[in-house]
Amino acid sequence: MVQAYILIQTEVGKARDVATTIKEITGVVKVDAVTGPYDVVVLTEARTVDELGHMVVSKVQQVPGITRTLTCSVVHL
Repeated sequence: MVQAYILIQTEVGKARDVATTIKEITGVVKVDAVTGPYDVVVLTEARTVDELGHMVVSKVQQVPGITRTLTCSVVHL
């Protein structure tokens, strides 16, 4: 299992809409609205890195209101 955090910047006033929409995507474990340079943080899980990449590019980044994403893979040290 591959996990990653996706840090999301949204258009002004769109964080709630983005968070609500992303909660429905398969593979999304948790969604939090946050303060600071990012507006929404998402924890995701996928079987493979390729599956994770597909989820980010073809599902998450297509959500209306998102202006930028940063994907941070989880490593187990």
